[in-house]
Amino acid sequence: MSCFSFLKVMMILFNLAIFLGGATLLGIGIWVSVDSKSFLSIFGAISASVLQFVYVGYLLIALGAVLFLLGFLGCCGAQKESKCLLITFFSLILIIFIIEIAGAVVALVYTSLARNLLQSTVAKLLKDDYGKRNPVTEAWNVTMTELKCCGLSNYTDFNDSYFYKETKSYPGQCCNSNATSVNSNTCSEDLAGMSNVKGCFEQILTEIRKNAAVVGGVAAGIGALEIGAMAVSMYLYCKMDEK
Repeated sequence: MSCFSFLKVMMILFNLAIFLGGATLLGIGIWVSVDSKSFLSIFGAISASVLQFVYVGYLLIALGAVLFLLGFLGCCGAQKESKCLLITFFSLILIIFIIEIAGAVVALVYTSLARNLLQSTVAKLLKDDYGKRNPVTEAWNVTMTELKCCGLSNYTDFNDSYFYKETKSYPGQCCNSNATSVNSNTCSEDLAGMSNVKGCFEQILTEIRKNAAVVGGVAAGIGALEIGAMAVSMYLYCKMDEK
């Protein structure tokens, strides 16, 4: 088997795996969007911590759709030996790779700014949406119970919030870190202040830092796969002129 044929077969198999992975992520994304409570109950506090910063369902759907498209382009491009599909595949991978590098650089250079923007965004989301029947409420309920914390910074995040206006109280965890009930009518502002339960933001960062090595390893692996995919697709593209 020639080098071209070998790489062609590897390209097909690799992108078939990406295609199937994208389809799986699409299915999971739809599941999370439709039934987030089951997702939280299975994956626990870490999933809740992530869910309150991004709409995980929509993110998974978008990521699944991109992988689905890439897998299709790469697989069909190699199988049909289509230069158009291969160069499109290469271009999309290159764009994604550049975006990832740019995002990493911005995150490193502007860490404090990104953190402040994230806090202000989530604080508003917590004030406006917590207490309603939605994924935000479910995520915060799980997070505050599992991490034994209250709000983003502390109980004051619930001042003039939708939840406070509806119940005239604070979530039970703001008065007792071991509480499992969020609809506690006995959690007043004075009691929440005396309880001094810590906010969830630092707790969440601690949980994320514990898994930083795993995240970094996965990111490095993805980067290597992207470079390999670009190299193979460009090799096949160039070699087609010699056939």
